[in-house]
Amino acid sequence: MNSLRLAGAGLGFRRELIAALKIRVPAAIDFFELAPENWIDLGGAHGRDLRGFTERYPFVCHGLSLSLGGPAPLDELLLHKTRQFMDAHGIRLYTEHLSYCSDDGHLYDLLPIPFTEEAVKYVAARIRRAQDILERRIAIENASFYTAAPIADMDEASFIRAVLREADCDLHLDVNNVYVNSVNHRYDPVEFIRALPAGRIVYMHMAGHYREADDLLIDTHGAAVIDPVWALLDETYRIHGVAPTLLERDFNIPPLAELTREVERIARIQAAHQAHERTVRAS
Repeated sequence: MNSLRLAGAGLGFRRELIAALKIRVPAAIDFFELAPENWIDLGGAHGRDLRGFTERYPFVCHGLSLSLGGPAPLDELLLHKTRQFMDAHGIRLYTEHLSYCSDDGHLYDLLPIPFTEEAVKYVAARIRRAQDILERRIAIENASFYTAAPIADMDEASFIRAVLREADCDLHLDVNNVYVNSVNHRYDPVEFIRALPAGRIVYMHMAGHYREADDLLIDTHGAAVIDPVWALLDETYRIHGVAPTLLERDFNIPPLAELTREVERIARIQAAHQAHERTVRAS
């Protein structure tokens, strides 16, 4: 495994961007993220392109289809192939959504898990099994959702904390998802962020969304990040400290230069907080 360290600000590794990235990777981009399902077993020119980047930059694997909360058996074949892929490319961190996306087949959406003690134990057991197969700690991502599960013993933040404890895994904090859920389900996003355990946060996401109505936001990853989400990132760093943070953009992908400006904004916010922390330590 290589010694590339995950830190700073990153960008999703999209095939639409490879040509521009091969010419020059902007200095603001410290690392990349990919969905392993889209790259496992891929050879040819795309496979060679990926190798050229994983040899020079840290990467994160962000899973799309493990369905940690789903009723179907855990896809252990996918996990074994993912571990082999990560070993081959020197990738250390794997993250997945705290949700489910399959039953008899893939549902093509991320659905909320009931916030119950039974669900905590069920999901945590599947996370522990995934960690055993991957031979790595994984980080689970707080998911956006539009309809709450009909039964619940606790609120969302309590459920996340309980799963983290029971599974002994890490947290992938999606700041935009917190904002989207805070509007759709009418809660204070800063208080939600404050309720999460700082010691478990290893990775963060930033993204754009679509405003369907004043009280309904859709997590699309298809638009620029809006000012309230930037402000929430700033507050998240103030509360929990700086963690590696990636800009997600999954469709309506603009030119690399436009995406780079958002990555640079992440980096500037990180630098401001790191400078403040150094000042505090020196005083």
